[in-house]
Amino acid sequence: MAAPLLFLTFLAITCWVAWASEPSPLQDFCVADLNSPVKVNGLVCKDPKLVEAKDFFWSGLNVAAAVNNPVGSQATPVSVAQIPGLNTLGISLVRIDFAPHGINPPHTHPRATEILTVLEGTLLVGFVTSIPENRLITKTMNKGDVFVFPVGLIHFQQNIGNGSAVALAALSSQNPGVILIANAIFGSNPDISTDILAKAFQTDPAIITNIQAKF
Repeated sequence: MAAPLLFLTFLAITCWVAWASEPSPLQDFCVADLNSPVKVNGLVCKDPKLVEAKDFFWSGLNVAAAVNNPVGSQATPVSVAQIPGLNTLGISLVRIDFAPHGINPPHTHPRATEILTVLEGTLLVGFVTSIPENRLITKTMNKGDVFVFPVGLIHFQQNIGNGSAVALAALSSQNPGVILIANAIFGSNPDISTDILAKAFQTDPAIITNIQAKF
């Protein structure tokens, strides 16, 4: 294969991979039929003739969530489950309420980049880059500040103020997914072997068993 043709083939494959995450919609909208039993990569479209304004609307993001869990934060998602009209549009929102000194624990969104805005309070935010650097990048944020978490990277937020804090995050997927690192590792069903985790964390199996019991 000639060099120019090889380069063009490589470029085409690279571009296809880059665009393969969530393709652009092929119609004005594809309001999700949340009751359809058909399983596809996304959600089946509702008949456009039956679409109403309520399919593109949800109310309640102004309401603070009750924060009564050990980590001290609570998320209120606005995804395709709340707004069926988000189907195929590649975007969603989440409000995060923080108790004083609460955290949004280290987690990843496997299908989305996140851009977060602080609405109230002061947050310490950060993410960790991939191997080999595993570099921690952090920033203290105040009201009106904005920070971006790249897709798939482990990230967190911590309320470092004495009062409550609120943040609003936009994500580049209608269904970004969330993997809480501690919950996934220590709260899997069934449990990951204590021997595996003890070797991974270079600690005693009894310590792993004690942590797993908390999840």
